[in-house]
Amino acid sequence: MREKYKKKTMRPRKGDSVKIARGGFKGIEGKISSVDPHLGKIYVEGVSREKIAGGKTGAVPIDASKVMVTALNLEDDVRRERLENKSKAAEKGKAEA
Repeated sequence: MREKYKKKTMRPRKGDSVKIARGGFKGIEGKISSVDPHLGKIYVEGVSREKIAGGKTGAVPIDASKVMVTALNLEDDVRRERLENKSKAAEKGKAEA
């Protein structure tokens, strides 16, 4: 993704595909089902823990710094335009240098 979009980091959004890099769920890939920006946590589809009481399962919050974004959700026009403009500016800067 660094070569394609010329960006080192991206803020995770709902719908992005991620790979968990650390912790007990290391290596699991999935889409982000929801984001909690106040806590800095994300919830990934397929990552859940069985709760003791009642036998129900619940989503596990994963720290956003422990995941690697593998594919972006570009349905948002503003996000797509920002990425395109950023990559064009980076290419232009390389050409001038």
